Amino acid sequence: MKKNQIVKITYAGLMAALCYVGYAIFPAISASGTKVHIGNAFVVLGALLLGGPYGGLAGAIGLSLADILGGYAASAPRTFICKLVIGLVVGLVAHRVAHISDNHNKGYIAKWSAIAAVAGLAFNCVFEPALKYVWFTILTPNAEKAASAISALLAITTYATIINAVINSVIAVVLYNALRPALAKADILPFSGKKELKNAG
Repeated sequence: MKKNQIVKITYAGLMAALCYVGYAIFPAISASGTKVHIGNAFVVLGALLLGGPYGGLAGAIGLSLADILGGYAASAPRTFICKLVIGLVVGLVAHRVAHISDNHNKGYIAKWSAIAAVAGLAFNCVFEPALKYVWFTILTPNAEKAASAISALLAITTYATIINAVINSVIAVVLYNALRPALAKADILPFSGKKELKNAG
């Protein structure tokens, strides 16, 4: 149990660093203000490997630091909340609903890791503009930014957010399904379910 916790903490630190790097690779800002990057792929990967709380916190910390160091400190609190929620949703679907940490075949793992990734990032497509609207309406009033947020919410999302979600989902799922067997064989897969994986699927 102690070994598993140490492994999870180590992986969480690695995922936080990868989230930062993923943000730094594509630090572009779309016309709608959406940040285009692959940092969310590592939030999802962290949640698939570690479970929602560890994966979400790793992503929240890594991408909040990226905001701060990248000159967007004002958006860091919202980033922290959004990335934590992505991790929690992915972890809920992957580990509480599908129990992908238990013994399952490769097809099952691929299917449910994809469903979990899409669930987390699709939820974020709605949650992020909703949070921005509440933020700029109640917490730090800004009529222009609130109007922009509600426009994005009513439109479900912008093209940049959709592109982000699709790219990040694919990267996270491919990485997870590639890494999982190797980590299991090396006995360094951070299990999140009640049953430990005995076979690599």
